[in-house]
Amino acid sequence: MLLAPIVGFLFLLPQSAASPGKPAPASTAAAPEAARFAAVDESVRKGEFGTITSIVVAHKGQTILEAYYDEGGAEARRNTRSATKSIAALLVGIAIRDGKLSGVGAPILPFFADLQPLQCPDPRKAKITIEDLLTMSSCLECDDWNQFSRGNEERMYLIEDWPRFFLDLPIRGFPAWVKKPAESPYGRAFSYCTAGVATLGAVLERATGEKLDAYAQRTLFSPLGIEKPEWQRSSLGLPQAGGGLGLRSRDLLAVGQCVLAKGMFNGVQVVPAEWIAAMTAPHAEIDERAEYGYLWWLMKLPGAEKPMTSFAMNGSGGNSVQVIPQRDLVVVITTENFNMPQPHVNTFKLLQQILQACP
Repeated sequence: MLLAPIVGFLFLLPQSAASPGKPAPASTAAAPEAARFAAVDESVRKGEFGTITSIVVAHKGQTILEAYYDEGGAEARRNTRSATKSIAALLVGIAIRDGKLSGVGAPILPFFADLQPLQCPDPRKAKITIEDLLTMSSCLECDDWNQFSRGNEERMYLIEDWPRFFLDLPIRGFPAWVKKPAESPYGRAFSYCTAGVATLGAVLERATGEKLDAYAQRTLFSPLGIEKPEWQRSSLGLPQAGGGLGLRSRDLLAVGQCVLAKGMFNGVQVVPAEWIAAMTAPHAEIDERAEYGYLWWLMKLPGAEKPMTSFAMNGSGGNSVQVIPQRDLVVVITTENFNMPQPHVNTFKLLQQILQACP
């Protein structure tokens, strides 16, 4: 795949990554950093990683690399697809802090009395909790990684009422080759389900009494200096908590920095520290390389002495925000590799090259 013409490659003077909304001036004084990442730049220019649109890296709170490879540059709102799900997790923590949700054990059906009776009635549906949606482990048959799944997200987009679509799904079955919850680490059988996160967005709206986008702006985005996010919406106007949110790469960096700082940003506790700890703890196993927190991926990265764990926002095409506490790093990689086989493997290879160049 040919790489789009490179439009910008900025090596910035060290600056606080906690102020991503304010462009930093380019400077020749940053030449040492430019040399550090020259090999990364060359690889991206050659198209070795397909269509990369931006890379932003912060080390110890300082932006050390900010590079753009598309016409949108620094101000473009990039659709990083399912990375949006990790934003929903942060909003749940804020809603619990605000007393709008009682906790992750709260059942979700009481928020949807107007949608009942449901199709495929089953008493187990009444036991579905917020934590089940945060961990992609509800009892409903919903699997975006299986084109035959009744709950596959492509089927949801054909329905105007996304929460009804999710809640009407049948109970999931477990063929012999699939681990049951009781056989799985942490007692949860992971099944990637965008419809569940879209429904979680509706829970947040009904719990807070605000539109999801307004609540997100007031409690999370404005404190992080994020302006004019671009939301996808259902036919009924529900902002999509499960994907498609358009944010600048600097905005994504701000989210990563907030998580790295245990919920702090510019001296303000935006998200409770105890929620960040719970959100980034393992609650379900994906495979031998990754576990799942609350809508955040817990990825194993090779380290000099022992493997490191990153907390990641991941989306289709290999879009990724990697928070790496052991290295005090946040790495943002945005792409348009939507038709590339195994785009996340491609992003992982680029991440490895970036990490080798970092201090």
